[in-house]
Amino acid sequence: MSTQRLAAMLLVSCAIASTAYSRPKPLPASPPTFDVTMEEASITMPDGVKLAADIWRPKGKGDTARFPVLLEYLPYRKTESRGESYPMYAYFVRRGYVVARVDIRGTGNSEGTLIPYEYSDIENQDGDTVIAWLAKQSFSNGKVGMFGISWGGFNSIHMAMRRPPALKAIIAVDATDDLYQDDVHFMDGIMHVDSWEMSQDLHNAIPGAPEFRIDEQYFKDRFDAPPWGLTYKRQQRDGPFWDRTSLRERYDSIQAATLMIGGWYDGYRDSVPRMLEHLKAPVKAIVGAWNHTFPHEPYPKPGFEFRHEAVRWFDYWLKGRDTGIMDEPRLAVYVRDWHPPGPYLETAPGKWRYEDGWPIARLQQRMLYPRADRSLADGASEAASLALRYVPTTGVEAGGPVMWFGDVAPDQRPSDAYSLTFDSAPLTSNMEILGLPLAKLAVSADAPQADWIARLEDVAPDGTTVLVASAAQNGAHRVSAREPRALVPGERFELPIEMHFTSWVFPAGHRLRFAVSNAQWPMLWPTPYAMTTQLYLGADATHLVLPVIPEAKRPVPSYEPIDDREDKLPGFASMDTGTPSGYGEISSVERNPRTGAAKVVATNDSAYRFPWGERYETEVITHESNDNHPDTTSVRGQYTTTLKLKDRTLRWESTVVWRSDREKFYYTGSRRLLKDGVLVRERSWEDAIPRDHQ
Repeated sequence: MSTQRLAAMLLVSCAIASTAYSRPKPLPASPPTFDVTMEEASITMPDGVKLAADIWRPKGKGDTARFPVLLEYLPYRKTESRGESYPMYAYFVRRGYVVARVDIRGTGNSEGTLIPYEYSDIENQDGDTVIAWLAKQSFSNGKVGMFGISWGGFNSIHMAMRRPPALKAIIAVDATDDLYQDDVHFMDGIMHVDSWEMSQDLHNAIPGAPEFRIDEQYFKDRFDAPPWGLTYKRQQRDGPFWDRTSLRERYDSIQAATLMIGGWYDGYRDSVPRMLEHLKAPVKAIVGAWNHTFPHEPYPKPGFEFRHEAVRWFDYWLKGRDTGIMDEPRLAVYVRDWHPPGPYLETAPGKWRYEDGWPIARLQQRMLYPRADRSLADGASEAASLALRYVPTTGVEAGGPVMWFGDVAPDQRPSDAYSLTFDSAPLTSNMEILGLPLAKLAVSADAPQADWIARLEDVAPDGTTVLVASAAQNGAHRVSAREPRALVPGERFELPIEMHFTSWVFPAGHRLRFAVSNAQWPMLWPTPYAMTTQLYLGADATHLVLPVIPEAKRPVPSYEPIDDREDKLPGFASMDTGTPSGYGEISSVERNPRTGAAKVVATNDSAYRFPWGERYETEVITHESNDNHPDTTSVRGQYTTTLKLKDRTLRWESTVVWRSDREKFYYTGSRRLLKDGVLVRERSWEDAIPRDHQ
């Protein structure tokens, strides 16, 4: 080797070594150095309406500096939520952030007429103004981040799509990129009446705390506003109404750095792999075992100190502080091991690991075929077909206690009894799946409308059956959810059903079960016709595609343990939190074998104490249907909110009834306001909405 070439190689080696050596080590997350103070503010919109804001700010040495601002933008009443929000906001403020909680127009303490529905254009336009206002304040360094769970996660995504200049980073927890398919109005394109939908109409009708001013302007802006649910149920097919803030068709619209967080027992988890794969902006994701909760308040366990990771994320993007978070792999996932069925589970067994992104390069697809002998095997059998009689009131077990594609589901055997089921041979070794299992069905029906539900289950040696993944498909949407078409009775067609995002390790000795049914009531509204469906088997017919993950040595995240020290705001307390989910959960199931009638009741009660008084809430949801007359299905939601104040007692009551016949959905709703037991105001609504392939 020549002397010149050797010298050149030495120079390159020294340069590389120098670069590696000189790179600074990642910094820890910002430490807690401030106390916390809060002030109320109003933010004036272009039309003069003022939105109410709580501004939580650092207090102490250095508090005159400019800080990044974190925005949570919600209709969930900032003033009453202070006690619940304080541990989160205080954590951020102590570490050098301003946190702004803003009530959406017409909700909480904000002025104006109630927005017409969630994520409306006016809400988003107001959001632009809010972000610009926050960026210009004397306490702001000009950089804004958004965060939140559910609605807060949704509008973090939606505002990022609008690209306001000051919005640099978001954290969206338990939110989705597809409003039509994933949200609670039409689950998997099928009619669903949700506890949240019905209860929110009552919450929208309550004025701001602590004055709770009752006057004609209040009645005009809130109490008399029409129910949101009527708007949603008129939009039974995908299309422009849902497109307005759906990210799924325009991933390149987001430029802000995005951290997505989902849970295996939450209904919005499918967005995590899609956004991780398709976003052009910097993106990372975490998926754990919790349901619709923040990871530092997990149910079920385990969780981690989400607030610490949030500070690391926002430090990097809003403070220019290199915490090393962007050097870590893009996906952290908690892989579930087997556990017994629910409906309740304190801790989900499993283990954390990192993956480089999505899709995972080493993923292998395993195809399994159902056979006429009810086995499930790697090879297809001869062509055959199996008939399934539609039993409309089955499927209670497949929706979990809150009746959606989340939560811990009970043992699946009662639902399996009314399904076509296919079992594999006992596994000879553990098998892990991670992803979205795909059921490719070949089916037909002797009626013009039918739904199909596919479930993947784990059957233990003692017969215990755990739901691993599931999803549904409206048969009329077999070509397009935007242009549904009635079924042609007897006509065979292909119906792919992509099951919801899942992870699971099937233990050796367990069997895989593939189940197919036509009902998942009361989660999914039954189709109106008695019928029999056919499932076609064979090499070119129904099969299951599993996302199998071979074992590999992968790095493991080292999350901070949850800081569960009490951090409470005086004067705010929960006296009774009600159900684990905070929504109505199934409390009774009744069936009459003689008449075919079935009833499912879900309930919830809660109570809270505030500096100005106490609030009590009740919820009773009654689902009724009949196997002999599935067209005559109904849901009745009954809600009350009672405020015991120093000078008066206010009570809001709401009854919402959805029912159907073969042709239409019928709505009847009423609101009542009583002061000290005397009726002050009452409004009611009725409507009939044609069934649009539902």
